[in-house]
Amino acid sequence: MTHARRLLMSATTGVALLAALPASAQDFITVASTTSTENSGLFGHILPIFLAETGIEVRVVSQGTGQALETGRRGDADVVFVHARAQEEQFVADGYGVQRFDVMYNDFVIVGPGNDPADLRAAGSAAEAMAAIAGAGASFASRGDDSGTHVAEKALWAAAGIEPAGGWYLSTGSGMGATLNTAAQVPAYALTDRGTWLSFANRGPLEIVFEGDPVLFNPYGIILVNPERHPHVKAEQGRTFIDWIISDEGQAAIASFAVGGEQLFFPSAE
Repeated sequence: MTHARRLLMSATTGVALLAALPASAQDFITVASTTSTENSGLFGHILPIFLAETGIEVRVVSQGTGQALETGRRGDADVVFVHARAQEEQFVADGYGVQRFDVMYNDFVIVGPGNDPADLRAAGSAAEAMAAIAGAGASFASRGDDSGTHVAEKALWAAAGIEPAGGWYLSTGSGMGATLNTAAQVPAYALTDRGTWLSFANRGPLEIVFEGDPVLFNPYGIILVNPERHPHVKAEQGRTFIDWIISDEGQAAIASFAVGGEQLFFPSAE
């Protein structure tokens, strides 16, 4: 927790301390977001544009979605920007967030060794692909961190009727980049968002071996942490960031982010 945030959380002297802080210490917000938005390079692309437009710095805490939402529940972030819609909606329903807004989407893909020992390229659905991995006992690297990607992975195993366990199932407890590094070293299959995959350099023998099933759709949402629950939340600056992200300008900034000429995220704000 930063010194400025500790001051802002003081119940008895917070207002006076805030007034004493220089403008540069006040003009930032903390955004708890996913490793995919950070690892892909999206924030490095869009946040300088937002800072130039508003003078508000965004400090990103990069975590899995489950951890990012927990950071929001504790009031240790002003905004959450994540990708597990059911959990996001529950966050708002429980009173921790004000309102969820659609921001963008991409999709998940399954990557694996180019020789594809479980023959995923022949699978007719993502559930069939997961069943093929388990049936072959082929190594699979899971994030295992309650992230949005891990939530999606668990849903795919459930659809396949499989409870993954055994020496072939490698739970890293790490972010997407670290998990892909593990998959490349083993080598192993892994589920990843396309944005992180396109910006990932250490692919080694890995290739996309399954994609295109509609269940792999991957939407992102943004939520202001509820200032009625956590009065120290920088609601005005947080709303400014959300309004910009879902504005035509913010959506255009997201759409313009590409790696190797390929667009990584697609705007979805209405």
